[in-house]
Amino acid sequence: MSNLQEIGLTELPSLSKLYLNAAATAARRRILGGSAGEPALPAVSYHVRNIRADVDNLTAYQHLVGESASDTLPAGFVHALAFPVSMSVMNRDDFPLPLLGMIHLRNRIEQRSPIHFAEALDVCAWSENLTGHRAGTQVDVVAEVTLHATGETVWRGVSTYLAKGVFLPGIDKSGNHHAATGREDFTPPDPTALWRIGPDIGRSYAAVSGDFNPIHLSVLSAKALGLRGSIAHGMYLASRALADVGPAKGDTFNWDVAFEAPVFLPARVALDISTTPSGSGAWSSDYTAWNPRSGRRHFTGRVAARG
Repeated sequence: MSNLQEIGLTELPSLSKLYLNAAATAARRRILGGSAGEPALPAVSYHVRNIRADVDNLTAYQHLVGESASDTLPAGFVHALAFPVSMSVMNRDDFPLPLLGMIHLRNRIEQRSPIHFAEALDVCAWSENLTGHRAGTQVDVVAEVTLHATGETVWRGVSTYLAKGVFLPGIDKSGNHHAATGREDFTPPDPTALWRIGPDIGRSYAAVSGDFNPIHLSVLSAKALGLRGSIAHGMYLASRALADVGPAKGDTFNWDVAFEAPVFLPARVALDISTTPSGSGAWSSDYTAWNPRSGRRHFTGRVAARG
């Protein structure tokens, strides 16, 4: 990140405005075509400083995903807090992939220290690892959250996105090591939980996260972007699974999730969580979610205590 140009933002961007700008950018690209030359990621990082969580929004988020009431920010809430900054990176005119229609493949999050809701935070984000995928081109977007008073990095997330059907010149699609993430044969275990997810969960999660991506809001808006119906936010599902892990996750942990199949709304989702302690006091919780009717797996993940 040291070689990136820093761009400071005076406040958290509006996600709704970013989506509108992304739609306008997509229209321009359809008319004018893509840029010439070798594709490259913008050599910039975006920063927003001295922000705080909204207490009412935090409470609504905790209630929605099933987190216990606490003064400590859930890791998924911090992701939502940083997401507008990450999206600003992907929303640039010189970003080589179209923002609209991006598929969320994976998240790797490090909760390095607990974050009190009243602490002032700085957020920065940038992109890296533009690589080929058997179905298109993928990219990593990195976000870091630091304490404004000390500069200590307390949270770090890497989100991997796929631009399906977009094959950029000069990028070898066979070189991607995530191309077959977790798609081996799957036999559903006995579930530890069964979620019933209503048709309005996309709008409810958008209200607490600010992520009003049309694919989550209604059948009509999702169909306009090529889906057969609205789907649940991946980070809503992952955050709900993290909440179901419960107190075992502790205050500091690494949290990974890999998304495989969308959850079309309304839905029933089966979940299995297996927690494994060791003699040294370390532990990890592995979780898998699937469609209880078809047996198709939706996502997998792991939460492990940081050493």
